[in-house]
Amino acid sequence: MADTILIDLKALMVEREDCDAGTVEKLRTALAQGKAQYKALRESAEAIKKKVEAGGPSAKRWHLKLAVAQYFLGHLTDAIENFKQGEGALANFYLGKALLEKQNLDESFKAFEKAEKSGYNASQVKLQKAGIHRLKGDLNHARSMLKEVENQATHNPEYHFQTACCFSQEGQRDKAITHFEKAVELDPSHTGALFQLGHSNDLAGNDDEAIGFYERCINHPPLHTGLLMNLGILYEDSDKYDKAVDCYRRILHSDPNHEQARLFLKDAEASLTQYYNPEAELASSRFNQVLEIPVTDFELSVRSRNCLKKMNIRTLGDLTRVSEQQLLSSKNFGETSLNEIKVILTSKSLRIGQALEQGTSSERRYVPTQQLSEAEQALLNKPVSELNLSVRARKCMNRLGLSTLGELVHRSADELLEAKNFGMTSLNEVREKLRQMGLNLRGD
Repeated sequence: MADTILIDLKALMVEREDCDAGTVEKLRTALAQGKAQYKALRESAEAIKKKVEAGGPSAKRWHLKLAVAQYFLGHLTDAIENFKQGEGALANFYLGKALLEKQNLDESFKAFEKAEKSGYNASQVKLQKAGIHRLKGDLNHARSMLKEVENQATHNPEYHFQTACCFSQEGQRDKAITHFEKAVELDPSHTGALFQLGHSNDLAGNDDEAIGFYERCINHPPLHTGLLMNLGILYEDSDKYDKAVDCYRRILHSDPNHEQARLFLKDAEASLTQYYNPEAELASSRFNQVLEIPVTDFELSVRSRNCLKKMNIRTLGDLTRVSEQQLLSSKNFGETSLNEIKVILTSKSLRIGQALEQGTSSERRYVPTQQLSEAEQALLNKPVSELNLSVRARKCMNRLGLSTLGELVHRSADELLEAKNFGMTSLNEVREKLRQMGLNLRGD
């Protein structure tokens, strides 16, 4: 098969001053052809800047072209300023999209209204406005606007995306997934739906599936910081540090002041030079993967599922760190539920309380002393999830088997740093979250 002919971005962006929806779509296609096209777009943007500075009767058109280039390069602040200097329906529509990404909802709404008045597709504008109402928490208004374009449901991917977002916000995960999948079926390049499907799998611990959806997003710019951050973290968890480094560098290309990306980049670059024993790492990785399997992956009775949820037991690893007595002490958790859990663990060669029996880090687990008040004990017994940690830090907590704040504060900073992928960025995050609750790590 012949090699794909690269779209000439200089001819598309610099040699012609006109810019319409077709230009934007062709630009997206060009950027999906590889990283070399991003370099070509950056060079084109510099050439367009000179045309803008030259002024003249066509200045507004060049402002629009420059704004489009900056938007797809991820330079949102600059893009917004140039969209405002442009004119017409296209300029206002993409101004609305750029402002929306910056979470400037009110100004974004105004820009979309101007786009509609200027002649932009009314249905597409309504869908964007429905999204803004949803983000403001007004689901009724959002649903009402979606109802107005419901007749397009069979062929409009954005309709299914916005509908899915409403279901997701309402907690109806299965219905949301169905509509996200429909959006991708209608438009395989719909980055919003691809990202949400990736994020859903990411939260469920399905790393390979999450990476697959996130990587599909990368092929369809513009690229968003959240996508690159999430994908970078997953690459690190898969020991693909070179790819993680590339993700963080791409963030810094568009936002040189992104401090978190800079810190994550430093950690990932350091990991590139570390040596791991492949056989030991593989054995440990497989065991840890089993421990991290969510209990929701198994067929459980409603009673058992609700009891485990109340006890904040989310993974098989959590079940190895509790005793049968602790489970039975939970309200409505009886012998039937206990036997149900045993069958699940046995299928994975695990046992209830196995970590306790084996003394896995038992000297590090926190056991409240009698000197603590009831309030202090209650605080230390709270789940680590209440810290609302980032994805990377949360996964490290799971690997270390830390389920409560008491277990966490019984660890020292050096002990945490021994964990794979737990660097200074994660340590500082944990310290800050603990400080907000009046707690510290051992030795701090």
